[in-house]
Amino acid sequence: MELATRVLVIAAVLAGLGRTASADVVSDWNAMAVASGYAAGLLPPAHMRNVALVHVALFDAINSIAPRYTPYRVRLPAEPGTSRDAAAAAAAHFLLIRMYPGQAKELDALLQSSLSGVPNGQSRERGMQLGEQVAAAILAERKADGSEAPNTYRPFTTPGTYVPTLFPIATSWGSVKPFALKTGSQFRPAGPYALTSSQWTADYNEVKRMGAKTGSQRSAEQTEIARFWEYTGPGTYNPVVRQVAAAKQLQLSESARLFALVAMAGADAMIAVMDAKYAYNFWRPVTAIRNGDLDGNDATDRDPAWEPFITTPMHPEYPCAHCITQAAVATVLEAEFGNAVPTITLTSPTAPGASRHYVRLSDYVAEVVNARVYDGVHYRISGEVGAAMGRQIGAYTVQNSLKPVR
Repeated sequence: MELATRVLVIAAVLAGLGRTASADVVSDWNAMAVASGYAAGLLPPAHMRNVALVHVALFDAINSIAPRYTPYRVRLPAEPGTSRDAAAAAAAHFLLIRMYPGQAKELDALLQSSLSGVPNGQSRERGMQLGEQVAAAILAERKADGSEAPNTYRPFTTPGTYVPTLFPIATSWGSVKPFALKTGSQFRPAGPYALTSSQWTADYNEVKRMGAKTGSQRSAEQTEIARFWEYTGPGTYNPVVRQVAAAKQLQLSESARLFALVAMAGADAMIAVMDAKYAYNFWRPVTAIRNGDLDGNDATDRDPAWEPFITTPMHPEYPCAHCITQAAVATVLEAEFGNAVPTITLTSPTAPGASRHYVRLSDYVAEVVNARVYDGVHYRISGEVGAAMGRQIGAYTVQNSLKPVR
């Protein structure tokens, strides 16, 4: 979706949120954090990091008042009766207005909406003060996390030879400090397969056949799926969490924990996948297929004019970023609720008018793996490896973060 169109769409979302609150304070500020990043034009890695910052602060604020879980980083003393809604709203607002100062009007409006059900008085004032203190501590803790490292990518060339001058994105993101993992390389997979292998032959020819811009063998539904999953970033999974949380009627502390775990796993998945991508630097289908005579494999015929169905993302191919993220999020949800969930309905700005429905989290993940092949930007093994990484990251996050306490 073009940036101008995206900004208009997200501006409408922000305006709507500013007028009314929805399910609970956690879901409201989740929707705002997601929408604000799109309106600001952030790329997925930074966007997902920012959403995670909001949710760990929001969780620690609520958990300071009603300590049911181990904190993410901060547990401040709270007077009895301190408003959890006020603390959560103030924590989220504190961070988002510093991340996106140009959206102050919408953020202030949602803050007032969030506070409208909290009577004036010490409970509200103490909650807001505590929320801002927690958020400030989280922001300080993440100040030197590596997310602002410069892009020092060095183009591959020989002296005097032209190469494309648009640099890949997130070249140093694999070194960003994770939220739950120990390092971005903790679950780095083995490298891609040999170009002479039968698996390479199968994957090369599948994406060449199914992911082409013209002359593809995709069905109408497969083309819709491909277009649908051209959408990237937190908007591809946070609506899933909001729908599941609403269906399960979670208490506020439970909701805050669920959103924080998902946000942590999603952000760490992006760190881990960028670590692996730049470690292996594997070529995209458009590069491989236009150079099919150079891989030493007689079963991979070159097509000099082949193009993928969607624009190829500007980072290496292996493994699949969509797949690791969706699998990490699904694994967190599955750990809490199982694979079967109330019907989830998703829409996508890259496929206007289309909607996708899921009653099993495993189907949600499997569709993403297929979609990136249909898009012409990933080989099937990359999706499978990415999904396996995501499951490891989601499981590790749940097992080691925000644990229930007696």
